[in-house]
Amino acid sequence: MTAELPEQRLARLKSTFAAIDTDGDGYISESELKQHFPDLPAEALGALSESADSDQDGRYSLEEFIRTVS
Repeated sequence: MTAELPEQRLARLKSTFAAIDTDGDGYISESELKQHFPDLPAEALGALSESADSDQDGRYSLEEFIRTVS
């Protein structure tokens, strides 16, 4: 998955992921999304959860994040 992206693009996505992952646990939680995007409607969070959270664990890994925004 990540090998398909140009190195510079991958670096930017990793940096963006790290900025949203404020607790540094390697996952983006719904609360971190709400902190980073306070105006994001609840419907958008629900849709994101359905489409991006492929393992349905309630958080987004780097791979899920890259797959969603690429």
